[in-house]
Amino acid sequence: MSEFSSYNFKGQKALVRVDFNVPLNEKMEITSDARMKAAVPTIKKILADGGSVILMSHLGRPKTGPEDKFSLKHLVNHLSDLLGGINVKFADDCIGPSAVDAAAALQPGEVLVLENLRFYKEEEKGDEAFAEKLSKLGDVYVNDAFGTAHRAHASTAIIAKFFPQEKRMFGLLMEGEVKSAQKVLSESERPFTAILGGAKVSDKILIIENLMEKATDIIIGGGMAYTFFKAQGGNIGSSLCEEDRIETAKEILSKAGEKGVNIHLPGDSIIADKFAEDANVAESPSNNIPDGWMGLDIAQNAREQFSNVIKRSKTILWNGPMGVFEMEKFQAGTKAIAEAVAEATQSGAFSLVGGGDSVSAVNKFGFNDKVSYVSTGGGAMLEFFEGKDLPGIAAVNA
Repeated sequence: MSEFSSYNFKGQKALVRVDFNVPLNEKMEITSDARMKAAVPTIKKILADGGSVILMSHLGRPKTGPEDKFSLKHLVNHLSDLLGGINVKFADDCIGPSAVDAAAALQPGEVLVLENLRFYKEEEKGDEAFAEKLSKLGDVYVNDAFGTAHRAHASTAIIAKFFPQEKRMFGLLMEGEVKSAQKVLSESERPFTAILGGAKVSDKILIIENLMEKATDIIIGGGMAYTFFKAQGGNIGSSLCEEDRIETAKEILSKAGEKGVNIHLPGDSIIADKFAEDANVAESPSNNIPDGWMGLDIAQNAREQFSNVIKRSKTILWNGPMGVFEMEKFQAGTKAIAEAVAEATQSGAFSLVGGGDSVSAVNKFGFNDKVSYVSTGGGAMLEFFEGKDLPGIAAVNA
């Protein structure tokens, strides 16, 4: 594997796997270009060296081959704007004659976008012949798609083997993601606090178990907290609860006790009589919620308790919101956490925010530039912190 930053791309065609799986509305307009912006530094470095760039990505989940709404042609004009107005070319295939001809004709300083990789079933199957055809389009392979690093697909995990070690590498985004995640997992300064939110314990069991070996404190908020309160014998009204995970929650609490890891659950909750913006709301101890009411955010005491833990931390990992922050009545808890993480970062802590909802929250409340690193890969980051080897990383390192 080569170091991207020190590699000279002059005269080279760089085949770059990006994650341009961006949301589009009915008019085929991009509603969030964060993933595209994240790839710009990598593209610009290759062009500045005097190389050319061939971009490949998936978009959405096409079921039966090409569909207009999943075509990457909808992204070409915006990408051109992001790159300062350069003319971005488009091939209406990723391995057929139009792609081969467009790649062959590409000149230094030019950018070509290939059509959606997932228009071929072979991409998700990790098909070798498909990966080899893709590999023929470029001289150098650059994986800059952390968001798909946990998938063993042709363009992320198989294609690298068709390039010699010195011609395969991570792009700047992927380098940053891997370094930040490794910093948290392997070089974390203590106290190390992991903040885990979201709806389900089942989604976070493996990450909790792996982090118990590293973290000093684990804060649990969001819907998943109520399964823990029920496991402790509390009344949670009609709050979210995974009945089949109550034993798991008990095991986590007892294992944390044995390892000396502090598990922090929200002492009080903002409760509502229905899951709606116009619900009646009240505050309640989280372990004594009246029947017919549900916890939808952490309340004042829990916010202060969690903020105090965060502010004395040296390393912070945040994955998942504290409540239904999309509704104004239930966003104060998540916002308080974002403020505390920003304040701790200001005081010298290293903070990594990852997972779709936490990233949305940090952006929504304007703290994205006040934390150390915002990860672009939700599922990939989760699997990294579960201790799994990610195929897209392993393939480049091999």
